[in-house]
Amino acid sequence: MKRSNIHNTLPFLTTLIFIGAHYLFLSGNGARTDLQEPQINQIHRQLLQYRHEYFSGGDYVAIIRSVPSTLVFENPRLESSYIALQAWKQTFLSDPQNLTSNWVGPNVCNYTGIFCSPALDNSSIQTVAGIDLNHGDIAGRLVEELGLLTDIALFHVNSNRFCGRVPKSFGNLKLLYELDLSNNRFAGKFPFVVLDLPQVKFLDLRFNEFEGDVPKELFDKDLDAIFINHNRFTFELPENFGNSPASVIVLANNGFHGCMPATFRNMSRTLNEVILMNNGLRSCLPEEIGMLKNVTVFDASNNEMVGSLPESIGEMESLEQLHLANNKLSGTIPKKLCSLPKLKNFTFAYNFITSEPPACLDLEDVDDTRNCLRNRPKQRSTLQCKIFLHKPVNCKSFKCQSPRPPSPPTPSLSPPSLPPLSPPPPSVGPPSPLPQTPPPPNSQTPPPFHPPPPPPPPPPPPLNSPPPPPNSQTPPPFHPPPPLNSPPPPPPASPCGGEPPTPPPPPPPPPSPPPCNDHQPPAAAASGPNLASSRALPIPPLRFQRFPTSPALVDKDLLPTISDTRYASGTPPPFY
Repeated sequence: MKRSNIHNTLPFLTTLIFIGAHYLFLSGNGARTDLQEPQINQIHRQLLQYRHEYFSGGDYVAIIRSVPSTLVFENPRLESSYIALQAWKQTFLSDPQNLTSNWVGPNVCNYTGIFCSPALDNSSIQTVAGIDLNHGDIAGRLVEELGLLTDIALFHVNSNRFCGRVPKSFGNLKLLYELDLSNNRFAGKFPFVVLDLPQVKFLDLRFNEFEGDVPKELFDKDLDAIFINHNRFTFELPENFGNSPASVIVLANNGFHGCMPATFRNMSRTLNEVILMNNGLRSCLPEEIGMLKNVTVFDASNNEMVGSLPESIGEMESLEQLHLANNKLSGTIPKKLCSLPKLKNFTFAYNFITSEPPACLDLEDVDDTRNCLRNRPKQRSTLQCKIFLHKPVNCKSFKCQSPRPPSPPTPSLSPPSLPPLSPPPPSVGPPSPLPQTPPPPNSQTPPPFHPPPPPPPPPPPPLNSPPPPPNSQTPPPFHPPPPLNSPPPPPPASPCGGEPPTPPPPPPPPPSPPPCNDHQPPAAAASGPNLASSRALPIPPLRFQRFPTSPALVDKDLLPTISDTRYASGTPPPFY
């Protein structure tokens, strides 16, 4: 059923539910009803059809039976909330803290984790306005019936064991302001239903198993906080990245690649913190980075950034933490950078920097190891520096503002063109002997006269050597290329099923839908920084090292915290 029809069908659904419940209660007590048999059958068919087309949660008939006529609700919206919450509870496989043990009866507003407030369109009635089950360690899944909670503004379920996908019915939650699904086992593609939420400002999908592309439309939404780190997203940062009005953007530990877009300049008034670490970004830092005068934390470490730091980086007057370690940066550190008044933490270890101003050594926390700095300890060898610095970097070669596909083919075509030219000259030599000895020359004449055939044979040997590995890998994709084939298979993954695989990458289908059972609650998550009070927390120093593509949750505390966020979600997992 299309989303546009959902709102119109909700009143009809409510009518069907209560007519069905009334009939079941009366028939169960031997009472008579005014409904005729054909009408009852029609209602039953319509209800089942509605559930088949839209809802996929628990047994709807069982839910209707569980709503006895003796229950009295304050208003129809609380009745709908009761139905939605009971359907959701039926999917809970484990609730070790018994948070939902009191989810019984019509007093929905007294349920643990459920918060009510006056409806925005009618202050005389109470509605369910928020759900907060953070750190409940509940195993289950989200059901379509949650789309009945049309007055909800907060949905916080971080640090649980919810799996599967985000229901499409979430598109009904037009008042949803904060959506926190972090630190769970959600899988599949990016939940596009988020793009249909007009009021959402806080989006937190980190520490899940989402994969594939991230829609570029996400950066056109009026979001204030975007946390999608520690997933399996793989895509290129779009040019409209700078359109986002968000103050905090965390994309760390995914598979983003390509250039760092110059549209950063469009975010100068709103952006405070941006975390791009541990992806596949490969370009020079754009000159426009100096326009980010309100940014306090900038982290592009563990990427493939090249070139020298632009002089404009010394104009980032609000900068407190700058992390550029584990890249391929070279050149000198701009003098004005280390003289910024608020800069306290600057790490650029494991690069090829050749010079730094003395002011950098006066910072509270600086890490310049494994570079090419003279008279500094723990630097790279002279040979390493000489080999790397011998080849200059041309930042224009990345063509970050134009599509890169055309550029690779052009250089690759030039080498092939040269070989075909070489065969013709030798082929011209044979023609002269051809008239002398008809038999031999004739047999040799066809090959020279067909330059296309000769060139193909030389390339095929080298070209065939790479193809065999793909061909050999194609039949058994599970053994040689598990990481390469992991992106394609995950989309058609079944939600919340299968046995828990020890290594997620090897079996393509199982890893994307993580199992709901046998999952230990992440103890480290509970100790993460509180969004409401993170400003008061001291900034921990960084100790960079080579991070794996999917770092363990235990290592999260070693990374900087996000500060000055103002949301109601309590103690979500750390931002890294």
